[in-house]
Amino acid sequence: MHISFSAQQIATVLNGTVEGNPSVTVSNFSKIEEGKPGTLTFLANPKYTHYIYDTEASIVLVNNDFVAEKPIKATLVRCFNAYAALAILLDMVEKSKPQKTGIEANSFISKTAVVGQNVYVGAFSYIDNNASVGDNSKIYPQVFLGENVSVGKNTIIYPGAKIYHGCKIGDNCIIHSGAVIGSDGFGFAPENGEYKKIPQLGIVIIEDNVEIGANTTIDRAVMDATIIRKGVKLDNLIQIAHNVEVGDNTVMASQVGISGSTKIGKNCMFGGQVGLGGHLTVGDGANIGAQSGGISNIEAGAQLMGSPPIPVNKFFRSSVLFSKLPDMYKQINQLQRELDALKSQQKEEK
Repeated sequence: MHISFSAQQIATVLNGTVEGNPSVTVSNFSKIEEGKPGTLTFLANPKYTHYIYDTEASIVLVNNDFVAEKPIKATLVRCFNAYAALAILLDMVEKSKPQKTGIEANSFISKTAVVGQNVYVGAFSYIDNNASVGDNSKIYPQVFLGENVSVGKNTIIYPGAKIYHGCKIGDNCIIHSGAVIGSDGFGFAPENGEYKKIPQLGIVIIEDNVEIGANTTIDRAVMDATIIRKGVKLDNLIQIAHNVEVGDNTVMASQVGISGSTKIGKNCMFGGQVGLGGHLTVGDGANIGAQSGGISNIEAGAQLMGSPPIPVNKFFRSSVLFSKLPDMYKQINQLQRELDALKSQQKEEK
């Protein structure tokens, strides 16, 4: 943070209330367990509550319903949601930074491309024929925008991202370094013991307010479009295959892999390393835990974990037994031997 804010100014922005010194100022952020004077921190997770009584941070954002059990030397700013409030402040600081504008030398923009107002294009970027970039967007160095690519307004594409021909990126998107959008889907037909490539003639459509992490790849469709709906947030190192559709406001953690033609609903949450087979349907609001592997359809609102995924509560009960299986196996074998001995004895007695 390059500028200072007082507790009262912060409370005004957040529609919050100050408890303590309203004039105390901060010029940086810190974690609550590592708080330093002159910094702002927050308390959202109850597991960290004990740190608030000793933190050296000058200001702590807390929820309105927070009840202190001991004196706190930091000034508190009470607000509707401490975590969301922190995001608002971080966004304010980000927007206060100097903004890049203009077309840098050594970038290439085709004569048939259309670039809007107040756009930044960094050195060694390449904008191909009939591509378009909307107002206030930022194309950082070494970005490639292929033929007929369209990029909406207020979108940021960080260094080294590649957008293949024909793909469409909406407004207010963020695409991080190394992302590849519109590479060929993995389509091959067996023929005489070899695999013949199936041309991938579709595109990728990224709707508004989507964020795509570093080195994430989204394949173009065989026909029609692979679609990432509005508000989707994809972490780094994710693979989205051809003709997949990801519904509004769905979030995926790192190393998720989605096979071709799978349709994912709205407001879903996928943990890291979730893998889904092809041609599946995942209902709205499904929550799939880390390292789960799905090969069948998943109902709306399901909360699953495991491979194949089962309800979370069953998975945790089952996981307690995993380490006990060798001993249980020995016990079962012992019981079987005893049972066989009893049966043999009964036969002899007859």
